[in-house]
Amino acid sequence: MPTLLFTHPDCLDHDTGDHHPECPDRLRAINRILDHGDFVYLLRAEAPEATVEQLLRVHSRAHVERIFSALPQDETIVELDSDTFVSRGSGRAALRAAGAVCAAVDEVATRQCRNAFCAVRPPGHHAEREAAMGFCLFSNAAIGAFHARDVYGYQRVAVVDFDVHHGNGTQSLLLDQPGMFYASTHQADAFPYTGLPEETGRPGGGVVVNVPLASGSGSDLFRAAYDNEILPRLVAFAPDFLIVSAGFDAHAADPVAHLRLHVNDFEWLSRRLVAVAGEYAGNRLVSVLEGGYDTRALAACVAAHLRVLMGG
Repeated sequence: MPTLLFTHPDCLDHDTGDHHPECPDRLRAINRILDHGDFVYLLRAEAPEATVEQLLRVHSRAHVERIFSALPQDETIVELDSDTFVSRGSGRAALRAAGAVCAAVDEVATRQCRNAFCAVRPPGHHAEREAAMGFCLFSNAAIGAFHARDVYGYQRVAVVDFDVHHGNGTQSLLLDQPGMFYASTHQADAFPYTGLPEETGRPGGGVVVNVPLASGSGSDLFRAAYDNEILPRLVAFAPDFLIVSAGFDAHAADPVAHLRLHVNDFEWLSRRLVAVAGEYAGNRLVSVLEGGYDTRALAACVAAHLRVLMGG
């Protein structure tokens, strides 16, 4: 079975203003590299808009209404907080981003494809039930996890997040949910300053595994975090569906943080996650783009990630 890519031109219309790192050029760089012959057999589909029902599995109606009421009707940029900006096209982009993950879950769950990658923006893992933050409007990975559980009945849904920033939103939404798993590596002293090792979930709720890495950490510490802590816990959880929050801003070239990873580190982890999905989840894996703000490094990392998915 093939790998399926979900994206949509609407995701380019989320305008965050001049010099903002979370910009449309991120997707343009990914689109350019996917013209390479390696991806001729990559299936491609347009992301649908998420439904209100899908959003309300994790967000309140008040939060959804606040996002859409904040959108400008002209070409201005509106500041939701010091990091998070929206434009007239941001609502459609955010609906496409969340909708892509749900559609990817549909396709993987019904065996239309082996796995899927969602090349979308805005990212999602900082968005909490009642708050947009950290460039994120809706919690895309969590929306996908709830969709997998509530629509298809998967009982052990895991989210693994290798973005350089801790996915506080995803964690908060899965924390109290039995049958959910959230694991993250992230820079210890970076926004949003959450994801401490002692944040491990609650009795009767989800499993949480956090491995913060010191600024300047490179391949050895990153790989050890997965080999020694996260992957053993993931295997013990035995997920029947795996969602990946694929942020590539831990790359050494990225301007927003200070981990020192390289393309081969993301390829290595992608292979490990594909193997877990193959062993426990019938290959059911959906990956969604989070961060990554050096466009050349981002495109190279996404290409490596997709090559693994296509070969998995």
